[in-house]
Amino acid sequence: QVQVVESGGGLVQAGGSLKLSCAASGSIFSVNAMGWYRQAPGKQRELVAVITNGGSTNYADSVKGRFTISRDNAKNTVYLQMNSLKPEDTAVYYCNAHVRRSSGTYSYWGQGTQVTVSS
Repeated sequence: QVQVVESGGGLVQAGGSLKLSCAASGSIFSVNAMGWYRQAPGKQRELVAVITNGGSTNYADSVKGRFTISRDNAKNTVYLQMNSLKPEDTAVYYCNAHVRRSSGTYSYWGQGTQVTVSS
């Protein structure tokens, strides 16, 4: 079994900051790419940022310069530091982890954490 658990969401005013965390645990050989996605009401889930186990990153254009993704490979944990938040950043944020197990590599999702930015 593999669990992916997010934390750190909440309510913040526009211009504020939040830091999300996500840890993968369980029967894991290694964790490859980890990423953050978000889904606003009535919209499709979209990529926010992704980081490889080597540290390469990729960001959505809408968050470049404001959000920073990082990870701790020893803890199988990924973080998303969100600064200069805007109301349009309001969404449920989901963590995704590509986990290598004895039987292969699989994609796992967390349950999501709500981020609400008030104007």
